[in-house]
Amino acid sequence: MPYTFDKCELPSGGTLPHVDLPSLYFDPLFSSFHLLPLLLVPPIPPIPAIMSALNVGTALIPSALLVAGVYAVKPEYLAYAVALAGIITTVAFFTGGSKPRKVLIPTEFQNFVLKEKTEISHNVAIYRFALPRPTDILGLPIGQHISLAATIDGQPKEVVRSYTPISSDNEAGYFDLLVKAYPQGNISKYLTTLKIGQTMKVRGPKGAMVYTPNMCRHIGMIAGGTGITPMLQVIEAIIRNRPRNGGNDTTKVDLIFANVNPEDILLKEKLEKLAKEDEGFNVYYVLNNPPTGWTGGVGFVTPDMIKERLPAPASDVKILLCGPPPMVSAMKKATESLGYTKARPVSKLEDQVFCF
Repeated sequence: MPYTFDKCELPSGGTLPHVDLPSLYFDPLFSSFHLLPLLLVPPIPPIPAIMSALNVGTALIPSALLVAGVYAVKPEYLAYAVALAGIITTVAFFTGGSKPRKVLIPTEFQNFVLKEKTEISHNVAIYRFALPRPTDILGLPIGQHISLAATIDGQPKEVVRSYTPISSDNEAGYFDLLVKAYPQGNISKYLTTLKIGQTMKVRGPKGAMVYTPNMCRHIGMIAGGTGITPMLQVIEAIIRNRPRNGGNDTTKVDLIFANVNPEDILLKEKLEKLAKEDEGFNVYYVLNNPPTGWTGGVGFVTPDMIKERLPAPASDVKILLCGPPPMVSAMKKATESLGYTKARPVSKLEDQVFCF
């Protein structure tokens, strides 16, 4: 039994008649339509459902014009036009249009499904969360972060913590979080219990930093532990937008990355690869417990290290800090002693010393 297409009003005020619609597909080899068994072709979605689900300008209007035009000029081909319009709108319905859809909502937590979990060490893992559609993007500006929330046993209210994805909007369909589980970390420990297929509540974007190309001439970074994640986000954005890659970002970046032990250096292979490929990016490692033959820094990050490795204070220089609170506090004092503008308790985008 063929599909039927009921009467619908045209913009001119007329109506399309009730027609029987056979199952069709378009063969580009012969530029013609051929019959197919009905079970292979889904019903055409009803017009109200399409209108509620689609961006009107992407598929519905062109499809309606196609049907109306064929009806006005070649009414005998109406069934073919309706079939083609149905295909166009159905494809648009399932792909969500040509532009990636940003899924983050700043004022609302949404549930995202854990898709993969990659163990990096005994207490560090990369968690990959799926977005609703393969073409969706998180919609996170460079330099900003997201909030994760969960109900934790023993806590009087929902616990919320901020994390910076190590993936970017260049990667559609998912986002990645690099998380180190701390003994007293409520959300980080909660994530270790999360199983594939379970969900995590996420809200965003948030944060005062929004990186734009060439916002300064030279950026100095000091990161400790998982504080590398917002730094990596900025570094990769700059390198992606280099002139050799078709962009215009010429910002120079120097990073001091401090950790306790060699195995604590997160994303070291990626950082080394970026430094090797891009002459405008340099990384200097500092360890509390260095191995034999270590050529990097030893102990805590000192003012002398900052003076030697990072750009000197200037109006077109910015220093970014992220790491454990004691380290960040010490770095605020160190940068101030070297002549950088004193960091505020809560950083703003225009600050010379910005703390994530």
